Amino acid sequence: MIHPTKLMRGAVSAIAIMGAAPLASGLPVLGVVTAQAQEQLVASVLFEGNRRFPDSQLLAMVDMSTSGIYTQQRLNADIESIRQAYDRDGFTGITVSARTEPTQDGRVRVIFTINEGERAGIAAINFTGNNSIGANNLKGTMLTKESGILSWLLRDDNYDEQKMAVDRERIRLYYANRGFPDAQVNSVAEYDASKNAYYVNVTVNEGQRYKFGNVGIETSIDGLNTDVLRGTVRTGQGATYSTLDLQKSIEDMAYEATAQGYSFADVRARLDRDVATNTFNVTYLVDEGARVYVERINITGNIKTRDFVIRRELEFGEGDPFNRSLVVRGRTNIDALGYFSKVDVTTGPGSAPDKIVLNINVEEASTGEYGVTAGYSTSDGILGELSLTERNFLGRGQYLRAAIGASQAGRTFDFSFTEPRFMGLKVAAGVDAYHRISDETAASFYGTQTTGGQLRLGVPVTSALNAQFFGGYERKIIKDENPDFSAFVANGQEFNKAFVGYSLTWNGVDDVKKPTEGLYATFSQQYIGWDHNLLRTEGRARYFVPIIPDSGVVGSIRGQAGVINSLDGGQVHAVEAFTPGSQLIRGFEGRGFGPRLASGEFVGTTMFAGISGEIEFPIPGLPENYGLSGAVWADAAWIGDSSNILGGGAAVGTSNDQPWRTSVGASLIWDSPFGPLRGDFAHVLNKSTDDRTQMFQFTISTLL
Repeated sequence: MIHPTKLMRGAVSAIAIMGAAPLASGLPVLGVVTAQAQEQLVASVLFEGNRRFPDSQLLAMVDMSTSGIYTQQRLNADIESIRQAYDRDGFTGITVSARTEPTQDGRVRVIFTINEGERAGIAAINFTGNNSIGANNLKGTMLTKESGILSWLLRDDNYDEQKMAVDRERIRLYYANRGFPDAQVNSVAEYDASKNAYYVNVTVNEGQRYKFGNVGIETSIDGLNTDVLRGTVRTGQGATYSTLDLQKSIEDMAYEATAQGYSFADVRARLDRDVATNTFNVTYLVDEGARVYVERINITGNIKTRDFVIRRELEFGEGDPFNRSLVVRGRTNIDALGYFSKVDVTTGPGSAPDKIVLNINVEEASTGEYGVTAGYSTSDGILGELSLTERNFLGRGQYLRAAIGASQAGRTFDFSFTEPRFMGLKVAAGVDAYHRISDETAASFYGTQTTGGQLRLGVPVTSALNAQFFGGYERKIIKDENPDFSAFVANGQEFNKAFVGYSLTWNGVDDVKKPTEGLYATFSQQYIGWDHNLLRTEGRARYFVPIIPDSGVVGSIRGQAGVINSLDGGQVHAVEAFTPGSQLIRGFEGRGFGPRLASGEFVGTTMFAGISGEIEFPIPGLPENYGLSGAVWADAAWIGDSSNILGGGAAVGTSNDQPWRTSVGASLIWDSPFGPLRGDFAHVLNKSTDDRTQMFQFTISTLL
């Protein structure tokens, strides 16, 4: 792969090429060149044999490509720079050589020849001394991963000592947040040349496990309401010691003191260790800090992202009081945007003793995604999607997504746009538009063509509670190829609806992607008018609890219910009825349970309720980076009849002669690079006579 880069003009002397010479590190570097002149001008820098890194990346690694000056010292440094880049990426057998060629205008062309060899992986990561926390949990905290079936794609199984140093600190913090403040972590890596792989051995000295003891608040600030501050404390008596909970309590307490008007409040935690009872007594000291003001906020590194997108996350501006806890919270907010791979916040002296300069340096990450995906669903068959997503549109922090999807059951066209700070407020405003075509299938006796859109506003009520208000319009046209089987609709029949509503979301889980404890719940209501006059109400909740702490075994209980009320006392049309599927109870086909006609046509229901219990666990013997886990579960659901659905009185009794359905089963869950997927194996315990069961289902795993 050769790509010339012209740099400068000039004259060069004759060049002699020598053989291999060792660097000070003792590693062989081929092609060290001896020049008759001290400095020569470079015409171009070329590369051969490089597959892992493109020419553009290698050019950025070599000094000669930017300086345009060739010297023996620069050449040696550039060869070592390339070698180290490959070494960090796991290519332990890399060799780099260089040769030069004179050009007609008297300059020199430098050509690097790279022999990449085979990339070394990580055969195993072994732990000793981890008596309280499982190895899989510790591996999950590490950036370094064992080689697996997806390592060729993720490339996360290369050994790098700098990355390993970060991993040791991540493991230590993992222990410190789970009751072990004195944990010590060491590691040693051994290279096995016969397998071209590393064995990483991590030794942990856990120390004693501690809990929080007595918790108090002391303040020297007159008028400060300490009773309100107590609501921010996360370190309750008897709770497991956690460095993170201490830090968050300090931040939240300082923020609450600021909200009370004490902008210079400084919060510190005094810890008193009681070795006899293995507890830490905590006293939060809230005092008046130094009266220092923010003179200037410097933002660097943001090439695409506008300054105001970063500044609005700080909750303070230039000229405002400096509060260290607010700065920490602001840095967390900036990092949570997902626009940056690195966020550094430092302070410097201002123009006066009571002024300070805040420096924010960021490294931007890719926020645009162009996706072509394909998959399979047991309900929709083969499916695919072409999508364009930009999470930082025009550098303004806006979200934009356009997608075209197709499956054996229909086609979809979706567009979504969100402004996260509408009119500068903490209000997310958005618009959605869609066109969806659902074909007539064996499970659905008529197809539909639906076009609609909505406007929405999202408002944070508390740190855990979010409210969203929405309103829109939808037009649905029936496509019925075999009208003899349709008791409710006719081919070409049109339904219009205008809707308005709200939803509440409570997010109290510790990790949205992989929760282990806490409650996640949603509640929504919407009024549906125009051709209808309905009130639709739905609620869903799931509570997570660790069954065996720090082992990856997590239990959860999920409940859900819904009801549709006709506000004029009339009946509900079938096109607006609930059609519960595997999200309510597993083991049944889509539209395979509930009231239906003698001809088999699914009617739907206006009421449902369900409850599920599940235990998820890591699969013994499988590396953590495979992303595979297992689960066992039990589902129960109640389905209402169709007596208040238009035409539903014709539903046969045997399709809902048993309103309760129950099932048990086991699942294989894969946290894949394409999203969380799961396969459910179900055994139905209780069903109605005409229900259609399904032993295996392949779906996308969801939180609710």
